[in-house]
Amino acid sequence: MIGLALVLLTPLLAAAVLAGLADYRASARVNIVASAIAFAGALLLLAHRPAPGRFLLVDDLNVVFIVLGTFVATTTSVFSAGYIGHELETGHLTPGYLRFYHAMFQLMMFGMNLALLANDIGVMWVAVELATLSTVVMVGIYRTPAALEAAWKYFILGSVGIALALFGTILVYLAARPEVGEGLRAMEWTVLLRHARGFDHRLLDVAFIFLLLGYGTKVGLAPMHAWLPDAHAEGPTPISAVLSGLLLNVALYALLRFKLLLAACPGAIAPGPLMVTLGLVSVIFAAFMLYRRRDIKRLFAYSSIEHMGIIVFSFGMGGPLGNFAGLLQMTMHSLTKSAIFFSVGHVAQVKGTQRIEAIGGLTETHPLLGWALLAGVAAIAGLPPFGVFTAEFLVLSSTFARQPALAVVLGIGLLVAFGALLARGTQLAFGAPRGPAGPVRASWWPIAAHLGLVLVAGIWLPGPLVAWFRHVAALLG
Repeated sequence: MIGLALVLLTPLLAAAVLAGLADYRASARVNIVASAIAFAGALLLLAHRPAPGRFLLVDDLNVVFIVLGTFVATTTSVFSAGYIGHELETGHLTPGYLRFYHAMFQLMMFGMNLALLANDIGVMWVAVELATLSTVVMVGIYRTPAALEAAWKYFILGSVGIALALFGTILVYLAARPEVGEGLRAMEWTVLLRHARGFDHRLLDVAFIFLLLGYGTKVGLAPMHAWLPDAHAEGPTPISAVLSGLLLNVALYALLRFKLLLAACPGAIAPGPLMVTLGLVSVIFAAFMLYRRRDIKRLFAYSSIEHMGIIVFSFGMGGPLGNFAGLLQMTMHSLTKSAIFFSVGHVAQVKGTQRIEAIGGLTETHPLLGWALLAGVAAIAGLPPFGVFTAEFLVLSSTFARQPALAVVLGIGLLVAFGALLARGTQLAFGAPRGPAGPVRASWWPIAAHLGLVLVAGIWLPGPLVAWFRHVAALLG
């Protein structure tokens, strides 16, 4: 129970403290310490998992997401301290907004952690909405017209998505009620899975369509993706890292839970083909859209759409190897993309712009920053020896063994995206220097930690990690 308390209560209490803390340096330290304590709690849950309760559940599936999420939150809080401090010094943010920012960061983490640990489909829905609303507020924190427009678009599209997910949740309850009875028990994951064989599969079929569209909006799948590029481009860069590395995974987790429910109900539709279709559409769409991006943060926002498409596609294909590849791809994407946004945040601050054509020659003007960004681009593009290459190779090989035509389409999408990312990465890193060449105060260890883990994973995966992912992959069917 200590692990649960640390993961859930720490961010909630920290949000209350930070809301009343005026000093920036103190609030940044509290934000880092609270995130680190939550990560320690996640490690405790990895070592010892309490028995399922009425509202909370810790199992082999959600502990993967909890450990990954709290780790990325901790490194992001470290990066955020320096990044937001620079925004304060330059006048882009006021002290009042900064206090609000840190409180919302921890409230968002509470919502995400609660959504992952909820043993109630209603509580999970509320927690996802709480996490979404907190990030909406942070996206619009600069209060510029573009930032407010991005926050409003995020709010509207996110509300439509969460409304569809709510309707799907209600339909799941209606399907369970004749078998389980009325009341809260008909909303518990553990109870639902035990009695799924007796559910009305027709209601579950319709429910999953709404859930896929609703939570798929949060995942950033095309064509429900329109909020994501604007939110990345106009919000603070730490929030871009959190959106790509954490929030998209939480919505994905919800989809996987309902996928398990359908798999346990005879006669229900197979969720795999629907997930494969949306995933493949997202990969192809985002791959071609990468060539049209002129804003560095929008570029990597579309890269997130592409990679979430790969992940959903892999889980849709299913099977031990497909699910293992999906878990590995999700982990590698979260670590790599957050490291990229850490680098991009410093680049945008030192150059004073996010326009790609105004940035160049980073390896000459800012060697460490330039090479760090280039390493991140190489990793996310799928070059060996990084872990993303390993994951994408597994996705392609497992798909080719079962559906060669789909593997060819997916491979084309990956190659198209690879070309775009390679072109933009070399444009940013090499060539004639463009823009200011002033000093940069970078948070190096979060970047090094993330890229180092991705590099090690591409060369060697520890046996316990492989066994853990294999077990979870078998659970997913």
